[in-house]
Formats: sequence, structure tokens, C-alpha cells
Amino acid sequence: MTEIFVQKEATEKVPPVSVGGRVVEHPAWSRLKNTVETIRPWQSPDGSVDFDAEGAPAPETVRKAVDELVASVEELAPLVPHDAAYLSAVVADLRRWADNGFEVPDFLDALLAFQPAAHREDGLQHLVVFPMYTQNGNPDRNFEAVVLRMVWPEWLAELERTRYDNPLFCGITFEDFTAGYDTNSAVLFPETIAVREAPERFSWGGIFCDREAARFRRVTKAAVDVLGVELPADIREMVDDQDRCQQAFVLWDMVHDRTHSHGDLPFDPFMIKQRQPFWMYGLEELRCDLTAFKEAVKLEAEGVAQGRDVQYAVLFDRMFRFPVSGERVRNYDGLGGQLLFAYLHKHDVVRWTDNTLHIDWERAPQVTNQLCGEIEELYRNGIDRPKLVHWFAAYELVSRYLAPHPGSRWAKGPDALDLSLPPRKLVDDVLADEFPLSMFYEALAKKLKSVIASTKGITAAEADGGQPVLAAGAA
Repeated sequence: MTEIFVQKEATEKVPPVSVGGRVVEHPAWSRLKNTVETIRPWQSPDGSVDFDAEGAPAPETVRKAVDELVASVEELAPLVPHDAAYLSAVVADLRRWADNGFEVPDFLDALLAFQPAAHREDGLQHLVVFPMYTQNGNPDRNFEAVVLRMVWPEWLAELERTRYDNPLFCGITFEDFTAGYDTNSAVLFPETIAVREAPERFSWGGIFCDREAARFRRVTKAAVDVLGVELPADIREMVDDQDRCQQAFVLWDMVHDRTHSHGDLPFDPFMIKQRQPFWMYGLEELRCDLTAFKEAVKLEAEGVAQGRDVQYAVLFDRMFRFPVSGERVRNYDGLGGQLLFAYLHKHDVVRWTDNTLHIDWERAPQVTNQLCGEIEELYRNGIDRPKLVHWFAAYELVSRYLAPHPGSRWAKGPDALDLSLPPRKLVDDVLADEFPLSMFYEALAKKLKSVIASTKGITAAEADGGQPVLAAGAA
């Protein structure tokens, strides 16, 4: 294995660095993490340092920390030679931030140089340093550092080449991370990074399948125990297998991600940047999940081992975790989970009887695909509708299965709203919790509250910690 000596000073050598060695095992990684954690509290929400704030450090103190951060990045760079151009840009952007007086950081050059999707190789590690917010984590653009590995097995690469083209998608796992990822965040997205201007297009997007799998496993085990669900043997084995769940999630994520730009779309699929009622976001996310489910049914029929696992990952995560996770304010993912459960319940696929949840495993794929078809029909018809009419049609679909809040103006129909206002203004009449939890989910939320809280910052190694293990043949 090639060895490289990294010079700290002209006369000082550090131990040899082996190309391909684990970044997290090198002493410079611990120093880098500590330096990032030192800088973060000094930063304002926009990433700048306000030296007039109470308790603010002296500029020379911040500059010394940035110099230490630069030294650690340079020391680790030989371990990841494929990131050489990116890490050089990180160093330049850090120095420019210091030279500009620690104002709002601009890491556009580093962002453009980071191209993980251009070389997807299973197990390839990356060192990532950016000022950024972490979705479902830290909302501020503070510095974060994460070491990750690419998940790109040959079976997945083949599906992407031949069936689910998604050249920007990166399946990834954590090696280690700073405080912004000791949260519920399971994504690494370029739009979260502090830059002077948004690039014309993004060239990658990463989802941490290990955190998703670990979170899924812990919550599913607890839900199965609470609800008395009797799982088929192969699905019970899946829930107990972290690697198998990671494979299911990376396939689910790849198909979900590409679905945002595929299908009969009456509007910008990335409508989260627009002002629309949150049930529109919920339906879009559910459409993408159910498309992944539908494709997984096909893959199972063709003998692809991960096909069946994806189906139950979608069902259990959507039904057990999503509705009772996070706040109730415009919780669009929770809404999608509520809708899926209610749809299956009304079609007698799930039954809550004698304090036990019974699932018709044979009919579940057919009826879940049926809901996918209803949402696809809504989208197809939406192409010929004005925006507001489409919103009401979507509301009608959701309220067919979920009871709206009794105080909702939207539930009373168009006559209850001031239609002289532009559609975006009518969003103000949407209640924060337009479709409250059912009694079933209110009870389940209380039962799972501590388990869901325990998944904050979870890693693959912690997936089984302190949680029930599924017994053979029953919950």
C-alpha cells in the first residue's frame, strides 16, 4: 500500500499515511472534529462570526482555529486522493473566510469541486467539510464534518444502469460526524451548504441508508411488540438484519429520488420550494414512496432479493414511524403515513382487533399499489386543472380517508375561502394540523415516544441497543 509523508513544518514529519486507510482512525480526524466543535458555537445562524456579540472570541482566536482546521484537512487528504481537488478547494474557501473577516462563508468553489456521484464505488470513503445546515437537524449554517462511505454494490449499479437511471444519487453510510449529524438528519444535500449563489444545477445528493435502516429497525421492533403484529418469518429476519435493511433502503431511496422527476407531473416536482398546502408535499412524498413500492413488487416477481424487503420497509416505516415522528405542524411525511394506514384499514388489509394489529400479507401489495394508482390519477388529471382546483381535488382525496380538523375552513369547501385572493394567500387558511392523528395513532404515539426519541443520532452499531428482539413466530 502506498505511503505518503505529510509535512507539518519544514523539519517535522508526522507518521506515514496509507492511501485508503480509514480517515476516522487517524489522529488528525479527532483534531478536525474538535476544531469544528470549537468553531461552531462562535457562528451565527448564517455561518458568520459576530465579534460584537457577548462572549465573542477575538478574531485572532478564530483565525488560529481555522489554521488548525486547515492543517487537519491537509493531513487527512492523502487518505482520500479522489477528493484532492475538493479538499484543496475547502482549504482555499476556509482561508478566504478568514481573510474576509469571518463574514457569511462562501463554499461554492468547494461545492462545485465535490463530485461523489461521478465516481460511485462501493466502500469508497469521503471526508466532507462544509458550513451547512442539516435537514431535520441543525437549522443553522455552521461548520460540519462527516466521514462517509459510498454504498454502491454491483446489483444496485446494474439496476441504476438498466432500469432506474439516477446519475446523481449517492447511497452513503456514516463513519463519523460532528454535532449537526448527532440529530435526526439522514441526508447530505448540496442545497444546504453556504454559498454566494446557487449553482445552475446540483450534481449529487446523498442519503444515509445506515441511519435510515437503524431507525427503521428500532421503531419497527417496538411497534411490532406494542401492536402484537405477527410477522412472516422472512420479514422478521429482515428486521433483525442491519445490512439487509440497508440494502432495502438504498434501493428504496434510489427509486424514490428519481420519481420526483418522473411521471405525469402537473407542477414542479420540487415544490417544497413553493408555497403550497402541506398535503401537496405529503402526496408527492407518498407518491414517490409508493412508486418505489410498486417497482419493488415487480422486482420481487423477477427474483430480485431486495424487492420484497423494500415493500415492507415502505409499509412499516410509513405506517409505524412517520405518523408519530416530529411535530404536528405541517407534518407532511406524517400525513402520508396516516393516509397509507387509513387506506389499508378501509380496504380491510389492516385490522385493529383485540388490541392486536392484523395484516393481510397477501393483499397488502395489491391494495398499496391501488393507492399509488389513485395518486397517479390525481396527478394526471391535475395537468388540466387550475392550481387551486387541483389543491381542492387533492384535499378531497386525502379527506376521503382522513378526517379533517373540525375547525378547518378548507374542509368546508371553496365557499368558506376568499377566492379573490391568489392561491398562495389561501395557504394561510390551512391549519397547522389540518388532519389530526386518529385515536389509534394518538395511543401509538404515546407508546413509541421514547423509542423514537432514542433514534436521534443513531448509527448502525446502535440499532439493537436496548430494544426488544423479535421472537420467532410472533411479536
